[in-house]
Amino acid sequence: MHRRFDWPAHLVLLLGVGLFAFPVWLVFAGATQDPGAINRGDLSLIPDFSHLGIFLSVLLHGYGKNESQPVWHMLMISAGMALVIAIGKIVISVLSAYAVVFFRFPFRMTAFWTIFITLMLPVEVRIIPTYAVMADFRLINTFAGLTVPLLASATATLLFRQVYLAIPDELIEAARMDGAGPIRFLIDMLIPVSAANMAALFVILFVYGWNQYLWPLLVAADPRLDTIVIGIVQLVSGGHTLTPWNTMMAMAVLAILPPVVVVVAMQRWFVKGLTEVEK
Repeated sequence: MHRRFDWPAHLVLLLGVGLFAFPVWLVFAGATQDPGAINRGDLSLIPDFSHLGIFLSVLLHGYGKNESQPVWHMLMISAGMALVIAIGKIVISVLSAYAVVFFRFPFRMTAFWTIFITLMLPVEVRIIPTYAVMADFRLINTFAGLTVPLLASATATLLFRQVYLAIPDELIEAARMDGAGPIRFLIDMLIPVSAANMAALFVILFVYGWNQYLWPLLVAADPRLDTIVIGIVQLVSGGHTLTPWNTMMAMAVLAILPPVVVVVAMQRWFVKGLTEVEK
């Protein structure tokens, strides 16, 4: 028996793909065109394939007032920042959830709810005291200053706590009878059980770290620590100077590629981590 082709569902999916893909295509096409034409509003939807070399030129060389910092360097700073934030958040959250669930110590739940309450405080509320702490530790204009304040995650801690609470007591007793210590139990039992959740969180947190703008803008005045997001914003000129829109769009396309690669490469694990409920 042949299944009916669901035209409405496919039309809705195609419409959604179009809504997401059209701006990306517009930026890609604009990167290959003359910046003066773009400023006049003459942006064509058809790329000028003879100007595709702008992507390599932007990647390898500097731009505008920041000619000493090529875009590849900004991409490396962004990638390093995103990786440290994603991996750091996962490691700290796994250890925090492990301690809260499997260890008995005074004020255990008080510590957990204190972590949970931080969800109610957005970054903008905490940014001034956080900057003051970084200044006291002399971490302004350092890579550590870019990443360390963003390592903790109450959301990830809550997620791993719920995963670990679902582990049956029989498994814990079996590990204890086999002589497994706390570290072995964590490595051999808990990490494999939560691997899919870690992969899903890694994708989300990598994109979160990659897109950071406000904190790097505040804590890193050194051009050598400019992320790709900061670099794109710096291209928006003030006064009577025309913005090099083609260069800016080429940078935007290059900035999109690493997160897309991460999402595509880890798509199976990402979906599994979001949909897998039973442990």
